[in-house]
Amino acid sequence: MAGDRLDIERYRVAPGSKVNLAKRDPDDDGGLEKGKQADKLLARDSERLFELQERLYAEGRRALLVVLQAMDTGGKDGTIKHVFTGVNPTGCRVTSFKAPSEEELAHDFLWRIQKAVPRFGEIGIFNRSHYEDVLIVRVHELVPKAVWKSRYERINHFEKDLVDSGIHILKFFLHISKEEQKERLEARLADKAKRWKFDVGDLAERKRWDDYQKAYSEALTRCSTEWAPWIVVPANRKWFRNLVVARAIVEKLESMDPKPRQPKADLSSIVVE
Repeated sequence: MAGDRLDIERYRVAPGSKVNLAKRDPDDDGGLEKGKQADKLLARDSERLFELQERLYAEGRRALLVVLQAMDTGGKDGTIKHVFTGVNPTGCRVTSFKAPSEEELAHDFLWRIQKAVPRFGEIGIFNRSHYEDVLIVRVHELVPKAVWKSRYERINHFEKDLVDSGIHILKFFLHISKEEQKERLEARLADKAKRWKFDVGDLAERKRWDDYQKAYSEALTRCSTEWAPWIVVPANRKWFRNLVVARAIVEKLESMDPKPRQPKADLSSIVVE
């Protein structure tokens, strides 16, 4: 962190590098402190995000896909709520992927994903994604190893096709510690207003923590590409998580530099009476 600039590169997974989540600090705060400075940075990026989203929608020729993955209680919903507050809902669409339906299971694993890809002009947000098919599917052995192992390359090709068609991609893994997950689960139990979010099944998944960390590490290693990079977001501190995600999205949209379409007709002589 230099001055008021957050260095996203330190959290980006370089293509070809090996990820070991145990060596990445989920408590990293970029040298910032929660409070006025962090609030100012998020407000600045929120304002800029609104402006860039309006331009992307008005351009109507490209889209941005934001993928959010995390362990249970990792903060996907909270990230969407805080980072995208104030954006125009007309040009922003959230898709949450739950356990596949009977119809979805009757198709290739990418079928339901393809249907949810954002339209040109949109920011599409995936709350979970096609990566579940190399994560939960792997951990629970829902398909043979040879099947899920082949999916890394298929995912890379799929994402390359999207980018080549004008759909840019940012992928965020919200990295929390096992201790932080415990605190968040206990907080849900203690707060009557949040108990609805508590799923007893989360406790069974928690017992597979190490298996998930291994699965995530391999997915991050094998599927962080030049065209669709992974960003490992330190997410124990919710306020810092929001800063990293917002800044990365703003930087991406700035690099895209969307420009509104020109009107089809000459409007210079039109007078509104």
